[in-house]
Amino acid sequence: MKIETLRDLLHWSQDLHRYLGQCLDHCADKNTSERARLVLAYLADHEKLLLQVIEGFEGLSASQALNTWCIEYLDKRPIDPHRHCSAPFAELDSEQIVQQVVGMHGEIIDLYRHLAARVDTTAAQNLVGTLLSIEEHELKRLVQTTNRFNDM
Repeated sequence: MKIETLRDLLHWSQDLHRYLGQCLDHCADKNTSERARLVLAYLADHEKLLLQVIEGFEGLSASQALNTWCIEYLDKRPIDPHRHCSAPFAELDSEQIVQQVVGMHGEIIDLYRHLAARVDTTAAQNLVGTLLSIEEHELKRLVQTTNRFNDM
């Protein structure tokens, strides 16, 4: 998907979280480790919730912000979710699964930070800043919750 506007960025982000949630869900019952299955199920649900939050932004955001061009800020190769999955999640242990998902969210956060520092309008800054805050908060929550699985 080619990202040219912040609306495209929202759609891309939705697609990424949708894909990741489906991938995690698909592998949840195929992993042989009970802990990994629990982590996969939790992460799949987390991605679905995050997708719902991001889907709500399009209706709430001003069209001025959504139509802001960001093509010159992005390097024509958005994050490829398949690149992180060197092995299907069904073949990874719980720590490797979390590491891959955290890495992907880290790249999303880096992209939002990059854009937040460069968009010109207040509406666009607010939109990207809010997306950044949500991703950062959800990443912290994800890490804290998955760390609790290790305490089991």
